[in-house]
Amino acid sequence: MNSRMDVVVVESPTKAKTIRKYLADAPEVEASYGHVRDLLDKDGGVLPDDDFRMVWEVLPGKKKNVDEIVRAVKKARRLILATDPDREGEAISWHLLEVLKERGALKDIEVKRVVFHEITKRAVTEAMAHPRDLDQSLIDAYLARRALDYLVGFNLSPVLWRKLRGSKSAGRVQSVALRLICEREAEIEAFVAREYWTIEALLETPDQTRFKARLTHLAGKKRDKFALPDAAAAEAALAKVKAAALAIGPIEKKQVSRNPAPPFTTSTLQQEAARKLGFSADRTMKTAQRLFEGTEIGGETVGLITYMRTDSVQLSRDAISAARQRIAQSFGDAYLPEQPRIFKTRTKNAQEAHEAIRPTDVGREPKMVARYLDNDQTRLYELIWKRTMASQMAAARLDRVTVDVLDDAGTVQLRATGQTIAFDGFLKLYQEGRDDPSSDDDDGEGVLLPALVSGTKVEERGVTPEQHFTEPPPRFSEASLVKRLEELGVGRPSTYASIISVLQDRDYVRLEQKRFVPEDRGRLVTAFLTSFFDRYVQPTFTAALEDQLDRVAAGELGWKEVLRDFWEPFVGSIGEVSGLRVAQVIDALNDALAAKLFPPRTDGGEPRTCPLCGNGQLSLKLGKFGAFIGCSNHPECRYTRRLDDDANGDPASRSDEKMLGVDPETEEEVWLKNGRFGFYLQSGSGDALRRSSLPPNLTPTEIDLQTALALLALPRIVGTHPETGAEITAGINRYGPFVQHQGKFVRLEADDDVLGLGMNRALTLIVEGGSRGRQRPAATALRELGPHPDTGEKVVILDGRFGPYVKHGKTNASLPKGRPVEELTMDEAAALLAAREAKGGGKGKARRAPAKAKPAKAPAKAKPAKAAAARKKPAARAKPAAQKKSATGGGS
Repeated sequence: MNSRMDVVVVESPTKAKTIRKYLADAPEVEASYGHVRDLLDKDGGVLPDDDFRMVWEVLPGKKKNVDEIVRAVKKARRLILATDPDREGEAISWHLLEVLKERGALKDIEVKRVVFHEITKRAVTEAMAHPRDLDQSLIDAYLARRALDYLVGFNLSPVLWRKLRGSKSAGRVQSVALRLICEREAEIEAFVAREYWTIEALLETPDQTRFKARLTHLAGKKRDKFALPDAAAAEAALAKVKAAALAIGPIEKKQVSRNPAPPFTTSTLQQEAARKLGFSADRTMKTAQRLFEGTEIGGETVGLITYMRTDSVQLSRDAISAARQRIAQSFGDAYLPEQPRIFKTRTKNAQEAHEAIRPTDVGREPKMVARYLDNDQTRLYELIWKRTMASQMAAARLDRVTVDVLDDAGTVQLRATGQTIAFDGFLKLYQEGRDDPSSDDDDGEGVLLPALVSGTKVEERGVTPEQHFTEPPPRFSEASLVKRLEELGVGRPSTYASIISVLQDRDYVRLEQKRFVPEDRGRLVTAFLTSFFDRYVQPTFTAALEDQLDRVAAGELGWKEVLRDFWEPFVGSIGEVSGLRVAQVIDALNDALAAKLFPPRTDGGEPRTCPLCGNGQLSLKLGKFGAFIGCSNHPECRYTRRLDDDANGDPASRSDEKMLGVDPETEEEVWLKNGRFGFYLQSGSGDALRRSSLPPNLTPTEIDLQTALALLALPRIVGTHPETGAEITAGINRYGPFVQHQGKFVRLEADDDVLGLGMNRALTLIVEGGSRGRQRPAATALRELGPHPDTGEKVVILDGRFGPYVKHGKTNASLPKGRPVEELTMDEAAALLAAREAKGGGKGKARRAPAKAKPAKAPAKAKPAKAAAARKKPAARAKPAAQKKSATGGGS
């Protein structure tokens, strides 16, 4: 073997194994396992007084790895740095180079950089044939970003710790994301619902054709959303519609096109994986990394997708050509547009752009590779494959029909709208998800209107008023938060996964029903930062800093110039806030969070006057176990309440929270607490947090430490089923105490004790209550329509949990609101079922979105949610007529 061979260094052992097979000259391929060094994990890593000199150290656990690379390089002819093709990859290569220089391993050795945008033999061979030098501008941009993150973390976090007890850290980008979540929560809390009504009429033509139309004009004027503000106005409008002699007016028919979305970028992949697959950003990126690095298929290891950190929506000519060939073969020429689709990147400060995320070979259909992948990989690969293929398919064509119905005088006007798919185009394969779809903008999608003729007289066969309330803005999901950060230009898409993880790990936010809810700690940190460091947590400031970093990467701006401009005013602010007394900080937080901490009192009194002693002032207090509200007359006045307690509750009866003792095994305190959904138990925090609801047969006064520990340990094994051999367990979920056997859950009776339940009683419950396994009554049959015209199978109308729906085989479709069950025809039912199947709703119950989120069915230990933001919603009116503490923040 040639003692002077090439040494190639990549980031992961998986990639090293794959690349080693592709290279004919058999170089030695080493893995760096990511970054090999970082700034000192203590103060002094960046020295502003020494022209921002940065002090690096090899990361713990990486010394052995570095030693192996050093030994290999000392025997090499050439070193090829082949880390990932982005700024972070360039930085890893630079760090390796600097370490090797310090170790004297590069004497007479040529150093080159190559990048692989996909791990395939063709791409690797092509990249190795075109090496380059390291890009110093990309390295400078990395140095500036890392220094900024370090300076913010190691200077701002200590101030936070001293002034706001219980806080963990602040980060340059992380704190902006937290601010967005907290400000959205404040919007929700301040939201006042506004009532409005709509009028819908069921109309019939002389040939007994029926259709629905909604009131749009009254007294000759177009009515806006709030034209009918209450039941009285709705009643008056209803009477006018009933009294009007109506006829079909203008009919507008037009065909519109809908174009496919571009192929995935890092950000859009994270968003769509969250919407369609329920993946977190972190899970998406880890799964994509494995697809990129490769898997063994048919004896050959290949990467299945291109590099997953990119802002580009462009595809290579070869990829477009291959996709078009596959579309023509699989779907026919009608689905192939005349010209290839060329997308332009619109993302602000687009960088690291080579290509969009796509399959390395569109010929590898998801079903062909599924047996080589795990479930997450299969689902994500299918999403990427479909999105890439759909992006090159023909536009969908939609037929939209608008029918106006009015009286002779033009005082009453209604409108019926319908939209059907004339040609599905790319929708045959893929449709992009939406974060918060609104029922107000569906344009009658999926509604079939009968053939109507202008001038035809119509009779009303029912006029239905419906009460509505405006809704507050939704909380951020992972998808919508990522989208908002990208829109604002805050951070880079490749960092969003770590930003979200940090916020959760530090207990600043939690996920409830896949939506971010700020914890009290997170809201206090945000209030502190916006009160004293507002400029540095403004999205516009952070985005402007990203612009400067992009200019550094482009070689247009010096990286130390960026640091100087940032550091001087920032360190001045640090000095000013460090000199404040804690009392001054508390006063500022009282003001910033006044709406949450001191809401208006129901008796009209001063919100900050203590309701117990009558003359003390309420204020935020910072205790060992977190923040709370207390009286200024403490200790004479013992009034306290938690931040999420009802401020108007009876102060004399506050015995809703007490520490029961300490768990001898974990040494964690065990607390009895009272939340929005009643009393519950809690122990631990973070990943070790445990919660349990109280069973119905126990009152809070009966709970002692031993009982609490037993409840927190649920579910427990009751025994083994004598016939199946499967375990029978007992526990508490959101429906209450249960026994479980082979995935079926049966609720306990009121007198059953979940802690003392024995095998005999458990078996009896399972036998007698097996039909209640889903803890939900079966849907009631309302009407049988007869055999389906296409299949001959029975079609029935059932009364489900969220209203009537029509069922045919495994397909369920909700009835339109207000549609009388007894009037539904088979043709209408068949149309509803066909529309449901076209939307991919074959299995499971189709239902209207309920006003409140449906609780999860999983048999996890009950975790009582903290009180959700109260919405000031008017009462519904009757319808008329009818750790190691880390300071760095990591930029995230």
